[in-house]
Amino acid sequence: MKTKIREKLSQVAVEGLDGDIISLGMTSDIVVNEGKVIFSISVPESFTGDLGTLRNAAEKAVASLDGVDSVLVALNAARAEEFNPSQQPPKLTRKKERALGPDLRPAAGSIPGVRTILAVASGKGGVGKSTTSVNLALAFRALGLKVGLLDADIYGPSMPRLLGMTGRPEIENDRIKPMDKYGLKVMSMGFLQDEESPVIWRGPMVVSALMQMVREVDWGEIDVLVLDMPPGTGDSQLTMAQQVPLTGSVIVSTPQDLALIDARKGLKMFKNVDVPIFGIVENMSTFICPHCGETSDIFGHGGAEQEARKLQVPFLGAVPLHMDIRLNSDAGTPIVVAEPEGPHAKIYQSIALRVAAQLLPDDHIS
Repeated sequence: MKTKIREKLSQVAVEGLDGDIISLGMTSDIVVNEGKVIFSISVPESFTGDLGTLRNAAEKAVASLDGVDSVLVALNAARAEEFNPSQQPPKLTRKKERALGPDLRPAAGSIPGVRTILAVASGKGGVGKSTTSVNLALAFRALGLKVGLLDADIYGPSMPRLLGMTGRPEIENDRIKPMDKYGLKVMSMGFLQDEESPVIWRGPMVVSALMQMVREVDWGEIDVLVLDMPPGTGDSQLTMAQQVPLTGSVIVSTPQDLALIDARKGLKMFKNVDVPIFGIVENMSTFICPHCGETSDIFGHGGAEQEARKLQVPFLGAVPLHMDIRLNSDAGTPIVVAEPEGPHAKIYQSIALRVAAQLLPDDHIS
């Protein structure tokens, strides 16, 4: 199927450039999932044509193939300075509106206005789960989805630092208004306390606070709520998995054996409560020296991929341990925003494509 899709895309010429989107190397990995096709087009600065026309031409070419039910084409043309709180998502084509619209049916007990909920989890802390969550959320945003991001780690909230956010959320009609950054709607316990003040609460208080942040925040109309889960498999994690209508989950782990043991526990927790596992991400997969460019497998390499095969769940991708990711995270400018066309951002974008293909509904679109 991917070969046929590339053949169709090779017929899509690029206005003002000599070639098509395939020969010019403008397309990302193509993800095909049960008739759903999703990919992105990286538009160079030299492109002077109409972005909507290019997107529609690519979508129409792929949609004409037998066996293709829905198509989502994202344009990766934004620069860091273009991400701002007032930015609106790209207008979806009619096909995508049908693919991402009312047919994303909320489950029983769902959150009003929230169409799908993706839990990003890990069996232990320190594996880069929050960094993965924020970059995935921004990659979904770049796909044209309306995205919310909930930092559910009460004891160690990371989103204010990762997104460079300060201030307090407003309360209107007894509903909390989420904060806005880079086009995301964001809520975190970190907005309600000083960064250096610890939360010294017992389990029931934590669970109550988590459910308040889920149910009493006015998320508006969003396509995906990315839920940055607390690390581990304790009471708060289990309560969230049972009481929040999760569409699916992504497990983050390093390739180290010790981390994989805990990741396996988190994966089994979701399976026990019938939450689909969309796949595993191997974070800190290998270290790339910023000086010489050589790689070193500090935490091992390929362990999460092997674990995914063993557990028969998708392997979504490997993210390296690189200075640029850390520096941008500390600066509040995640790598997907700071360097949207860089190699590390493209890894997160590829993972987001694979996850988005599983979030799309199964209904046939003619």
